[in-house]
Amino acid sequence: MTCTTPGPFARAAVVGSGAWGTAFAALLAQAGTPTTVWARRPEVAAEIAAGRNERYLPGVVLPGLLGATADLAQAVDGAGLVVVAVPSQSARQVLAPLQGRLADGAAAVSLMKGIELGTGLRMSEVLGQALGLGTEHLAVVSGPNLADEIAAGQPAATVVAAQDEALAAAVAASCATSTFRPYTNTDVLGVELCGAVKNVIALAVGIAAGRGLGDNSKAALITRGLVEITRLGLALGARPETFSGLAGMGDLVATCSSPLSRNQSFGRHLGEGMTAEQASAASRGVAEGARSARAVLDLAASHGVEMPITAGVVAVVEGRATAEEVTDALLTRPRKAEGVNAAPMP
Repeated sequence: MTCTTPGPFARAAVVGSGAWGTAFAALLAQAGTPTTVWARRPEVAAEIAAGRNERYLPGVVLPGLLGATADLAQAVDGAGLVVVAVPSQSARQVLAPLQGRLADGAAAVSLMKGIELGTGLRMSEVLGQALGLGTEHLAVVSGPNLADEIAAGQPAATVVAAQDEALAAAVAASCATSTFRPYTNTDVLGVELCGAVKNVIALAVGIAAGRGLGDNSKAALITRGLVEITRLGLALGARPETFSGLAGMGDLVATCSSPLSRNQSFGRHLGEGMTAEQASAASRGVAEGARSARAVLDLAASHGVEMPITAGVVAVVEGRATAEEVTDALLTRPRKAEGVNAAPMP
């Protein structure tokens, strides 16, 4: 894919060299922004600088304008746009050395989809604390964005959310290409909750697949999972329309349906009888849903929100119940009217 006109940022940095971080860095470069990827391991940085990332994006040739380094401070030096794509539960530790080190007026963008354990904070909130930035400098990117497909140049769309509409538009302009279409949104809370909780629901769908259950079962989990996401989001103040959009239903369907989804694959291993440790070893990359499920459930409990699918996933991940026990428990729950706030039937 050829480069377009330069974006609104003179230079960008992507902190994280996994599949999605590398794919997004490639989008920035393709859209005309010189971009540097930070990789923890020097050999990975060298490979990316040479135009490949075979571990996470095998066979993909990365574009020009894309460099890499294992020096975190060097990666972000002078960057007007700093994109963070590391495992959600590691973000605070990785970013701690950068507080006060970003360029004046720099914006930070989260590609991460999770809730921080212990604090219940969304990833943009973690970025703000770790980097010492106000909300006017923070944005998130979330949607049905399977990295392998995007890196292969297949058409995709996403949502760029920021409280500042101008920042959302600037980030969208910096990553828009002929095959990647970003939409903007100011409902940061709703967009981030969708991204975090859909991973947990994808674990449930994977568990069902691992048990050999069919499409009816998986469709029920996806649909009722969207109810759980919406219920939590509304309780926290998100906008209802966010959940039927790309960041909500769009990302949920992609993550629950695709074999490229690490969360769905992780759940399938659980459904086949593996422990969480065994499923992690068998999975490619980090399944964020497994790491964030407990944090999501704790956040829901603190707001009095019932999330039975999420509770079941947590029980399986933590080894307190089997996949069969959780599935049976979900099916034998009291019947109720369909709806986000429906009460049990008399």
